[in-house]
Amino acid sequence: MSEDEEYDHPSAWGPHDWHHGAPHNSWSPLIMSIGIGIFLFMLAGAFSNGVYDASYVPMVLVGILVVFCGLIIWWRQDMSFDGHYEPRARGVPFKNIQIRKVAMWIFLMSEMMVFTSLFTTYIRYRTGIENCQTIFERGDWVAQGYTVEAGEAINCFEPASALISTSWFHIAPGAINTFALIISSFTIVQALRYAKMPVGTIEEDVRRKKIYRYLGSTWFLACLFLTLKLIEWFVGFTLPDFLAEFNHGHTHIPSLYEEGYLINAEHYHRHDGSWHDPVTGATMLADIRVSASTFYVTTGTHGFHVALGIIGLTYMTFKAWTGGYTPDNAVSIEYFGLYWHFVDLVWVLVFPFFYLY
Repeated sequence: MSEDEEYDHPSAWGPHDWHHGAPHNSWSPLIMSIGIGIFLFMLAGAFSNGVYDASYVPMVLVGILVVFCGLIIWWRQDMSFDGHYEPRARGVPFKNIQIRKVAMWIFLMSEMMVFTSLFTTYIRYRTGIENCQTIFERGDWVAQGYTVEAGEAINCFEPASALISTSWFHIAPGAINTFALIISSFTIVQALRYAKMPVGTIEEDVRRKKIYRYLGSTWFLACLFLTLKLIEWFVGFTLPDFLAEFNHGHTHIPSLYEEGYLINAEHYHRHDGSWHDPVTGATMLADIRVSASTFYVTTGTHGFHVALGIIGLTYMTFKAWTGGYTPDNAVSIEYFGLYWHFVDLVWVLVFPFFYLY
């Protein structure tokens, strides 16, 4: 029997036999889309024109609640899905390919366009706006009055790497995150490996433990990534005293927020005094809103994708703990793995571009 004949069901979704779990013709994506729309629209209203309006907050919370309800519906339906009657495309060019796989590849192609636009925007501004350090070294900023004392700022590009690469300890969070995501790609593959092992080649309890432990490890590494990202952005950290000699005599590693590297930094100067002219006693003042915005938008968009992955991994780890994954429905881990590998690959590009260059 050919594959076409084998899948010759009256409906492209297969026989709607809920005994095998949801056939994935769910309302949850529509519900979550509505919730995300409410959330984003109301969040924009809450900060319209730079003014905070608390009257939008209740509707922001409503949007979050709607998204949460959509997630609960989706998870409830998927928990009982055992892999039978996986929906397949009926027409060319995707005939007989699982619809979820097609959807994931189309989604990833759209994501490639999103991040490509972010990278090209960064390169365009990085090469089109003069570097702040170049302007400082040229020295004419003093005569032009772009100083802290005069209060006039010069528009220039200050890459985040100018701050992050000042010591190994500044780079450490980003470097650790790089290794964490690379390892997480391995752990998700291992989870898929054990899920796909044929019945009888491994004890089912061993399969269950292996899958949820590897998925749990992926979840932990993703949480580690976001934690270090928040430390890098907002918190900073303190070194033991014996390491101070390796950090120019300082024990505190300031966050980017403490450094003043912000998207609204129109009057910015380096706090380490490196933009101070000893001859005139002046300190250069710069408008770095463009450079800071490209950094935070790109790394923040990637971080948002990691956060979405954590939500998915939370559910998948729970399902694995209940023994919900078998060779029949292991493709669900595979589809998530495609997304997660993409997130990892993006970071492999983000790290050298924004942290080292």
